[in-house]
Amino acid sequence: MAKQKADFTKSASLGISSVNLPPLAIGTWRLGHSHETEKEAIRLAIDKGINFIDTAEIYHTEKLVGEAIKGHDNVFVATKVSPANFHHDDVLKACDRSLANLGVKAIDLYQLHWPNNRVPIRETMLAMEDLVDKGKVKHIGVSNFSIEELQEAQEAMRLQSIVSNQIEMSVLVRDAENGMLEYCKENNILVLAYSPFSEGLLFKKYPKTLKLLEGIGKRYNKTAAQVALNWLLMHDNVIPIVQMGRKEHVLENLGALDFKLNEDDMTLIGSNPEKRRSNEQRWGWLTKNTSFWASLMGRSYGKKDR
Repeated sequence: MAKQKADFTKSASLGISSVNLPPLAIGTWRLGHSHETEKEAIRLAIDKGINFIDTAEIYHTEKLVGEAIKGHDNVFVATKVSPANFHHDDVLKACDRSLANLGVKAIDLYQLHWPNNRVPIRETMLAMEDLVDKGKVKHIGVSNFSIEELQEAQEAMRLQSIVSNQIEMSVLVRDAENGMLEYCKENNILVLAYSPFSEGLLFKKYPKTLKLLEGIGKRYNKTAAQVALNWLLMHDNVIPIVQMGRKEHVLENLGALDFKLNEDDMTLIGSNPEKRRSNEQRWGWLTKNTSFWASLMGRSYGKKDR
């Protein structure tokens, strides 16, 4: 089969800003165990044009990111503040820690990691705006927010706009198709799709879906992972965040950029009956009403940023 020519040289704009981002973002969740290998992989991705990297204070990979991007001037850096730090002054202190860890003067995209219903959203969003006013943050984003939560967060701000919502999305996790993709596009909110391989479960727990992707991949001379990424890339206003902790992962991920799935294959994947609910759907009732999960996850990655 002849591949459709791809033009993923740039992706959607970041909200209403003039910032154009690469088609993929470097994910850093679960990194931090093989520093030199991971830093080399991140630098390779940047050298190949993937100059958008995402981390979070909970991941404890901000220092790793700071070391990896040192000497690279044109890197778009995104990080996230833990919901355990959503009170006004705690947001400001968390940002200062992230700036120090990352070794940057300003964070390009500062995101709320999850909603925290125990803290008034207005208090948190005004703190985020204060950071923009101080020049410490350039753009404000959120993560794992529902449409209603997006609306409430935006209404709580005075001047700034929410430019992105980072949500779980993959060939298996399709919650975003129930209005979120349309809402974000209509309101100039970029969708950042994390866990494009469903935390690796795609390759371990869903043999029917894997077989489907492998079959499609043979027609394009591509791997199942590359097909899964390309399916996301074919969605307007969506940038996948994919882990790139090893050089071979970087090269495989880049292989998703030089072809386009045809309409029939998009339909075939879209009609795949195997699905799983997102973490937000399964655990949002707990994570959005307590900060316990944040401290628990922090302990699982160690007490200090590595």
